[in-house]
Amino acid sequence: MASSRRSILSLLLFSPAAFARGNSSARAPIIDVHLHAYDDDSFARPNPNPVTGIAPPLRSEADHMQATLAALRRHSIVKGLVSNDSCPLDVLCRWRAAAPDLIVATPHIEGSSASPLPDIDMLVSEYQAGWLGAMGEISAQYGGLAPDDPKLAPYFALAEKLDLAVGVHTGLGPPGTPYGCCPDFRVTLGNPKLLEGVLIRHPKLRLNIMHGGWPYLQETKAIMNVYPQVHADLSVIDWIIPREEFHDYLRALMRAGFGKRLLFGSDQMMWPEAIGMAIEGIESARFLAPGQKRDIFYDNAARFLRLGGV
Repeated sequence: MASSRRSILSLLLFSPAAFARGNSSARAPIIDVHLHAYDDDSFARPNPNPVTGIAPPLRSEADHMQATLAALRRHSIVKGLVSNDSCPLDVLCRWRAAAPDLIVATPHIEGSSASPLPDIDMLVSEYQAGWLGAMGEISAQYGGLAPDDPKLAPYFALAEKLDLAVGVHTGLGPPGTPYGCCPDFRVTLGNPKLLEGVLIRHPKLRLNIMHGGWPYLQETKAIMNVYPQVHADLSVIDWIIPREEFHDYLRALMRAGFGKRLLFGSDQMMWPEAIGMAIEGIESARFLAPGQKRDIFYDNAARFLRLGGV
């Protein structure tokens, strides 16, 4: 769910006190594969956290960055993949400069009127400069584009050529999305089965189905079964949908045999506290063994991102 401009409405089952009890000193390392950065304009009228109803006390890019970095460190997150959403790449550059050992900068690709597709030659140059580390969130659904739209072909080709991990938005958007920010948004464009053409054309592509493909469970299982290079992050659904629904969905993916290919992500947007909330969403899944939680929190992403040591 890619932008601070999107108002998110939901009826949720969550105890805000639950995520406050985390103790980073006792927690194993975590990799968060899904975070967002914004420029100053995004904080003129920040949206409230859709779970707690509390608006963030952030008024600038710097406020947001420092609060997010503090939350990452507090929760023992050792790598965070940060997308620049609809703001310029220089915002990502500042995040990486502030915490080069922690932040992996990943350019946002959408194709909407509010967030046009980035110039491919510019991206090539920036990757060659060495400071960009992955690609995505590719949130083309908000621009009315299917993943296999020809307009996106150069980006997937570049990712395969440079051996980049790629994150693609799947699933749904906030209620009322086509009536607000994104008139070209369509629910059907978020179906993970639409990734198949991309995977056929780019067999070496390391692809992350963001948001776990929710609620398209059967399609997600089908894609992950046939294409072993595909992983799925649990971002946003691990804290923003009702907990029972999330746990049912996670249990189904585990039961289908994908426990070694699920990734932790928070999809931290305007609310740094969402990082702890997302962690609690995994920790509270009593059907997961400690080793399975370790896989989701760290080991799977370390292999997927080729960080070494796993």
